[in-house]
Amino acid sequence: MDISIYIHFPFCLKKCLYCDFNSLAYSRIPPGEYVAALLREMELRTARLALPVTVPTLYLGGGTPSLMAPELVGRIIDAADKLFGLERDAEITLEANPGTLSLDRLAGYRTAGVTRLSLGVQSFNDEQLIRLGRIHSAREAKESYDSARAAGFANIGMDLIHSLPGETAAIWRTDLSMAVALGPEHISAYDLTVEEGTPFHILRSAGRLHLPDEDEATDMFQDTALRLGAAGYEHYEISNFARAGFRSRHNQVYWRRGAYLGLGAGAHSFFPSPDFGVRWRNAENPERYMEFLAQELLPEEELTAVSQREAMAEFFFLGLRMREGVAVEAFLRSFGISPEEAYPGEMAKLLSSGLLEREGDWLRLSKRGMMVANQVFMRFL
Repeated sequence: MDISIYIHFPFCLKKCLYCDFNSLAYSRIPPGEYVAALLREMELRTARLALPVTVPTLYLGGGTPSLMAPELVGRIIDAADKLFGLERDAEITLEANPGTLSLDRLAGYRTAGVTRLSLGVQSFNDEQLIRLGRIHSAREAKESYDSARAAGFANIGMDLIHSLPGETAAIWRTDLSMAVALGPEHISAYDLTVEEGTPFHILRSAGRLHLPDEDEATDMFQDTALRLGAAGYEHYEISNFARAGFRSRHNQVYWRRGAYLGLGAGAHSFFPSPDFGVRWRNAENPERYMEFLAQELLPEEELTAVSQREAMAEFFFLGLRMREGVAVEAFLRSFGISPEEAYPGEMAKLLSSGLLEREGDWLRLSKRGMMVANQVFMRFL
């Protein structure tokens, strides 16, 4: 059984103004103690598995995992290999933030076994970085990228965000041009989502956050696809672009409802069996998470069996994020009914309106459908 592993490191130097992830600034928990708890969770999880497994992808996210010393990252990778079994060519990704990196540190991550770096640049505009609450400058972002290359990384992903407060199409085009000039293997270009409970949400509610309007955001989305496509990047998912052979293998597990095991405070897990799947979340508070493990208990919370209706909806709103879409035969095989039977009327409306298109066995979002993807996804919920 293939199971991808996600490791959550919830600590940051500073909480960004748009971030709703499970992360904390200035924790008093030493990273070494937290990693010791992670390793203990790995051991307890291994004892629970009924079948031998292999791990095709390992992803260290956060938070800011690049606050961990390379030695600690190496301990995590070694334990994952020993306890679960990493595939020989496993994709091992570390999220890293400029402002926490040096050439020596990056070289240490390569030695520890990290094969792919996900660099949280977000913008090459210093004013925008300040608005976002980031701790790095545009210069530091470029220096971090150059250091990663010097350290031997041949697979670098770069995260960017558009539709930021006060952003114009010209500012966004400059960000894209600078990213393309550096030449990472993968670019994630997200539109800003203002999540409830974040400082940005409070500012917007008070009328103090001025974002590009819907038409401007749509123009940025379209410009992204055109410019990155012209630069040789495959638009393989709504917000993700890759050079040939450099798609994110780990993220595709999520979009295809593959099995993944989340380790660490607040990490989510999903197994597609028994029946239509089961998902759970670990305790979010790092101290509470560590207390569970100190008592030799798994830190599971919110264990949920997935219903057939929920699984069918996930099949579409996750799978349709991918440019190639979803296979009709796979849906029929998984659920025993066709998409037309599962969603009578809706499927025909989406196809006739041009938001979905069908080619052979595949259903996919049209280009117009990708621009209103959330509206399409709501039809399946």
